[in-house]
Amino acid sequence: MNSDGTINKYKARLVAKGYSQLAGIDFTETFAPVARHETIRLLLALAAHKGWSVFHLDVKSTFLNGKLEEEIFVKQPKGFVQDGAENKVHLLKKALYGLKQAPRAWNCKIDDHLLSLGFEKSLSEANFYVKKKNEILVIVSIYVDDLLVTGNDEAALNQFKIDMMPIFDMNDLGKMTYFLGMEIYQSSEGIFICQRNFTSEILSKFAMSNCRPVSTPSVSGVKYKAIDGSTNVDAGVYRSMIGSLLYLSTPDLI
Repeated sequence: MNSDGTINKYKARLVAKGYSQLAGIDFTETFAPVARHETIRLLLALAAHKGWSVFHLDVKSTFLNGKLEEEIFVKQPKGFVQDGAENKVHLLKKALYGLKQAPRAWNCKIDDHLLSLGFEKSLSEANFYVKKKNEILVIVSIYVDDLLVTGNDEAALNQFKIDMMPIFDMNDLGKMTYFLGMEIYQSSEGIFICQRNFTSEILSKFAMSNCRPVSTPSVSGVKYKAIDGSTNVDAGVYRSMIGSLLYLSTPDLI
């Protein structure tokens, strides 16, 4: 997605049927951490306070980078079956989208590489890395395939990109402009976060585009009472609405 909410590109990929995997046979550990939203906001606040720029790197085909510890065999996908070898299966050399252990395998791969570059991992945030040499500081935070990079030395930041490119196929998106529904504007005056497009999407999704904003969460003076025969709220829609609001930072809509 672009920062204005429009579609940047379409993707299609072959995936493994992870739902058929058996614990203890096809996989063991599956947990893979991601940066918390609080950490990302703290990183932006630190960069704004110090006058640093925050850069955005995107890893292509992320989960294909991970190394598998288990032997995984897969059937040949429809449309790509080899003539004369229809009954043969493939042995995966690396992780594949759909495998339960794929996210963890990717996280272990990039974790090992960052540590090899001299970064130190935060004790309280698994995907937060700091590299300090003399007075030069480079900070990296990871959210799945997105790397947020900042620091006090432009040459060191460029060197970090150079060190990453031979190992991972990455897009250098330049200064961070869009992340997890947040539109981010960086200037000499500071770093500003906006969720205009995300807010419009939520209002449209739940048929509230024409609603009137209020200054309080609830209208004052209203007395509520139970009404027999009222229509039950769709639990799925309700959960979706609450989940969307968790990503929203506009108090007057909540």
